[in-house]
Amino acid sequence: MNVVDSSGWLEYFAGAPNADFFAPAIEAPKTLIVPTVTLYEVFKHFNRFRSEQDGLQAVAIMRQGNVIALTDDLALYGAQLSLQYGIPMADSIILATASSSNATLWTQDADFKNIPGVQYRPKPKPPPAKK
Repeated sequence: MNVVDSSGWLEYFAGAPNADFFAPAIEAPKTLIVPTVTLYEVFKHFNRFRSEQDGLQAVAIMRQGNVIALTDDLALYGAQLSLQYGIPMADSIILATASSSNATLWTQDADFKNIPGVQYRPKPKPPPAKK
């Protein structure tokens, strides 16, 4: 089982440099778990920078996986993981969802860099701006 964090979904949808890293997990919806918080973050990003319609199209693709709602147990587990690893709320809920499902978490978010059960690839740095 696999979970792709929000940064991975956005990388994939943009066809950005790490898209191929996330493609195997995203393109296998039978083994893909989608935390509801990733739906929130991706939809919000598309609404802010593109359009609501693009956001709905992205969410439709994400919903092909097994969407896992935030429950009270996941929220409490996420809070424990947040304290343990010093990570923000959304990240801790994504990690709690992956961990409770015995899934591998795929990310380019440095907050997850040294956490067990995580496949991390750093986000490429943009080229320097031309002067």
